Amino acid sequence: MSAQSRRLPDRPNLRYLKIEAKRRLAAGEFTTLHEAQLAIAREHGLSSWTALKELIEASGPTSHALTQLLWVVSRFAAADTPGWTPPNEEELRRHFDDRYLTLVPPDWLTRLFSTVAPQLREGLTEVRAEPQRLHARLADLRVEAATETQPPYRLHMLRMYPLETKATDPRVAAPATNTFGPVPQEAAAVAADAYAELGLVGLTVAGASDDGSVWATARGWAGLDQDDVLLPEHRFPAYAVTKPITATAVLRLVADGRVRLDEPANAYLRTIRLADDTVTVRELLTHTGGVETPASMFADRVPDLASVTGPVAACGGQRGTFAYGHGGYGMLGQLIADVTALPYPQAVARMVLDPLGMTGSSFPTTPPATGAATGYRLSDEGSFEPVPAQVFTLPAAGGLWTTALDLVRFGLGWSSLLPDTLAREALSPQAERDDLGGQAGLGWMLVSAKDVAGHPGAGAGFSASLIVRPSSGRPWVVLTNRTVIVEPVNERLALPIA
Repeated sequence: MSAQSRRLPDRPNLRYLKIEAKRRLAAGEFTTLHEAQLAIAREHGLSSWTALKELIEASGPTSHALTQLLWVVSRFAAADTPGWTPPNEEELRRHFDDRYLTLVPPDWLTRLFSTVAPQLREGLTEVRAEPQRLHARLADLRVEAATETQPPYRLHMLRMYPLETKATDPRVAAPATNTFGPVPQEAAAVAADAYAELGLVGLTVAGASDDGSVWATARGWAGLDQDDVLLPEHRFPAYAVTKPITATAVLRLVADGRVRLDEPANAYLRTIRLADDTVTVRELLTHTGGVETPASMFADRVPDLASVTGPVAACGGQRGTFAYGHGGYGMLGQLIADVTALPYPQAVARMVLDPLGMTGSSFPTTPPATGAATGYRLSDEGSFEPVPAQVFTLPAAGGLWTTALDLVRFGLGWSSLLPDTLAREALSPQAERDDLGGQAGLGWMLVSAKDVAGHPGAGAGFSASLIVRPSSGRPWVVLTNRTVIVEPVNERLALPIA
C-alpha cells in the first residue's frame, strides 16, 4: 500500500480509476499498468484490482458501512510501523459513534487495530455490502460492520475474528438444529455462521432474553458415529469456566463469616497446605498468589489431590502479579472441602448448583457414559476424529460437566447467592491481567472497558465460553465439541466488537 491512503467516493467510478492508473503510469510513478492498478486497489483498502473492480461493478446504493470500514483499513494499515501517527479522539468520533467509544475507549481501540495492521494491509476480499451493514474478509480474519441508520452514519459495530480450517467431513454437511425457548433470530444466525466458519461437529449457543427467560440453540451432532443429534440438554466439560462457580462457593463462605478474603489460605486448609503461609484467599481467587500449576491436568479418573500437588503445594510464582493458572483454584477446592467438611463436589452442589436449578451439572470422577457430547479433532485432511474422553485432575479448577442452559442459569443467578456488596466486589478489578485491556475479579475475567465479565474454557476436544454483562446481568454461553477459539462467537452475541 502506498504512503497515501485513500477511500472510495460514495459512488465509485471504475472508468475514472482506470484513467487514474494510466495517468500515474505515464507520470513514471510505476513501471507497469498492473503495478499502478494494484497500488490504487490497495490505497482504497482492497487486495487487488480484480477485487476493486468486482466491488464497484456489484455496488448498488451507497454502503456507508463499506465507506467507514475502508477508512479503518487505510488509516490503521501502517499502525505497526515507525512514524505512524494514531488518530486523535476527535478523528475517531467522526467514524465511530459515542456508545462504541464508551465501550471501546480510543486508546484501547488504537492498540487493538495496531495488532491487526498486517491483515489490514492485505485489503478486503469477499465483500458483501449493504447500505448500513457489511461482511468481508481481511486475510485470515472475518469482518462484520454496521453503521448508524442516520447521518453521519458512524460505525456502531465492528467485529474481527479469526477464520478456522474448513471441515470437509461429509457427516457434518447438513446439521440438524434443536432449540429450547425463544431463540433470538440474531443468535440463530450467529450459530449457523459460526458452525460453518469454524468447522464444527456440534455447537450450542445459549442466553437469556430481557425478561430473564432462558433459550438455547444446538446445531450439529453430539456424536458422529452413532448419528447422535446434539440437543440443548447435552453435557460438555466446561473446563476453566468452573472457576467462577468455585469462586462463588468461596464467597458464600465469606458471606457466612466462615472465611475471610484477606486471611492466609493456610488458616483454613487442613489436608494440604501452601508452601507460602502468607498467600491469602483473595490472592488465590485472583491468580496473584504464585501457586504453581501441576504438570498433568487430564486423566481417566480424578486423582486424590495430594497425588497431584503433593502434601505441600508449591508457590514458586511471583507473588502479587497476575499469572493465570490452575493450582490456586485446586487449593480453593480443598479449602471449600476443609471448611464445610464435605467433598468439594458435594459442597459446591449444595451451595451453588442446587440453589440455581443446575440439574444437568456435576463433577464426575470419570467421563460421563451417557448424555454427554463426544469431543473431536479435525485432521489435516478435514475429517473429524474422536478424542478420548478425560476429566480434569483439579475439579475446582476445571472439573465441571454441564449444559449451556445450566451455565446461563448460573450467569443469571450467581449474584443472588451473595450479598450485593460481595457480588459487586467479585466484579471489581482486583489485578491487572497480562493481556490487552483486561483485569481479574474474584473468579471472573474482566474487560471493564467493554462491560464484560466471563471466563473461557478449553481442553482436548471441547471449548466453552461464558460472558456476562455486569451492567445488565445478561449471560451468553457457547459450547462446542472441538477445541477452537469460541470467545469471538460469544462476543458476536454480546458485544459490538470482537
